[in-house]
Amino acid sequence: MVLPLSFYTREDVVRIARELLGKVLVTEFDGVRTAGMIVETEAYAGATDRASHAWNHRRTARTEVMYASGGVAYVYLCYGIHHLMNVVTHREDVPHAVLIRALEPLEGIEEMLLRRGKQSFHPSLTAGPGALSEALGIRTVHTGYSLLGPELFIEDRGIRVPAKKIVASTRVGVSYAGPDALRPYRFYIAGNNFVSKGKGLPLP
Repeated sequence: MVLPLSFYTREDVVRIARELLGKVLVTEFDGVRTAGMIVETEAYAGATDRASHAWNHRRTARTEVMYASGGVAYVYLCYGIHHLMNVVTHREDVPHAVLIRALEPLEGIEEMLLRRGKQSFHPSLTAGPGALSEALGIRTVHTGYSLLGPELFIEDRGIRVPAKKIVASTRVGVSYAGPDALRPYRFYIAGNNFVSKGKGLPLP
């Protein structure tokens, strides 16, 4: 079942980030279907979160999509190389988002290997936000796309991640955010081989 709009328009971005674990991100571009189970996420709480692109109500051509009503994709280019896929949440004008950091491949693995230029299946295929976007064919051109389909969507396939398997930690690469860098807004499935190798800061 494709996640309904009501999943994304809720107010609690941290809860949404947790609940995205076990859901399945799907792309169907040019008749090619790829999919993977979400195993790692990071929440970004908009204007009140120094780690967010929308900190202090910042609005640019790139971040304007974050101010849309929840249920669309925000894809941005990192270091001029990596396309990073985010899920916009909350209501219009509240720029919350969840970064999808890692997937466990489920469908279209051969296509993923081709897109990533890899010869064999390995966790590095989709472990990391740039890697998973490349594997699924997600690029900045897809920013603003509806997450209700038909080309880009997230499904609930009944996979339930036990609470004891969910690890909360600090986010990766946001040390510039001062005290907000210590927020426990990164979530991942313990023991899953496809979780990225990125390291956050130690929790206080």
